[in-house]
Amino acid sequence: MSQVLHTPPPTRAPADGDLAALAARHGLSVSGARPSLPQYVRQLWARRHFISAFATAKLTAQYSQAKLGQVWQVMTPLLNAAVYYFIFGVLLGTKQNVADYVPFLVTGIFVWTFTQSSIMAGTRAISGNLGLVRALHFPRAALPISFALQQLQQLLFSMCALAVILLCFGVPVAASWLLAVPALVLQFTFNAGVSMIMARLGAKTPDIAQLMPFVLRTWMYVSGVMWSIDTIAEHDDLPRLVTVLLQINPAAVYIDLMRFALIDSFQAHQLPPHVWAAAVGWALLAGVGGFIYFWKAEETYGRG
Repeated sequence: MSQVLHTPPPTRAPADGDLAALAARHGLSVSGARPSLPQYVRQLWARRHFISAFATAKLTAQYSQAKLGQVWQVMTPLLNAAVYYFIFGVLLGTKQNVADYVPFLVTGIFVWTFTQSSIMAGTRAISGNLGLVRALHFPRAALPISFALQQLQQLLFSMCALAVILLCFGVPVAASWLLAVPALVLQFTFNAGVSMIMARLGAKTPDIAQLMPFVLRTWMYVSGVMWSIDTIAEHDDLPRLVTVLLQINPAAVYIDLMRFALIDSFQAHQLPPHVWAAAVGWALLAGVGGFIYFWKAEETYGRG
C-alpha cells in the first residue's frame, strides 16, 4: 500500500506594505530611524546639559595622568609657539616684517590649535566612542559638538596665558578685546560644523583619522599662523587668485579677527576685504551644512 505525502502549499512572504500596515496598526516604528530635522534639533537641545557635562568631563580627564595636570592645557600651545618662533622668527627671519611678532605668533598658535584640535577630535567622535553610541540612544551630533565645546573650554584657559603674554610685550588692554567674543562664537560654529562633517566621514572610513594630521599641518602652513598673509599679498609676483584664496581661508579669517581684536599694532588695513562677512559666511556654511550632512546619516552610526 503506497502512501501519498502531502506537502503544505508554500506560504507567501508578507509584502512590505503588509508589514508597514501591521506596524502602523499596533503603533510600532522602526528602531533607530532618523528623526525629522526639526525633531532632531529639539532632541539635541534637550540634551544640552549632557553635551556640556560630557565636554567638561573629557577636558578634566585629558591630562589626569600627567603630574602637571591641567597646566598642559596652556603649556602645549606655548611650547609649540616657542618652537615656531625659533624656526620661523629667528632662523627664517619672519619677525623682521611683523610688528609685535611674539603676540602675533602666540595668538595665531592658540586660535589655530582650537580649530585643529576640534577637527581631529571630531574625526574620531563616532569611531572612537562606538561603545557609547551602541549602548545609549541620543542624537549622535552631541558627540562632535561636545568635542568642539571641549576645545573651546581649553582655549578659554589658554586665553588667560595669552592675555599675560600680550601685557608683558606691551600690548595694552583695549575695548577692541571685546571683539574676541563674536570672533570665537563664529569660529566655534565653524569648528563644530567641520567636526560633524569629519565625524560622519570618520565613522564610515576610520583611516581618515590617520590622514588628517598631514592635511591639518598643510592647512596650518597656508593660514598665516607664523607669517603675515598681508605682507605676502603685497608682492606683485604672487597670482591674484592665490592671494584671494589665502585671504578667504577660514582658518586665516578667524586668526586675523583675533589678532585685530587683541593686538593694537594689527590694523584694519591688514584684514582681508569684508572679513566679518567672510567669517559669518564660513560659520553658516560649515555649521548648517555640516549639521545637515551629519543628520542625514544618523541611523547608520554604530552599525556594521
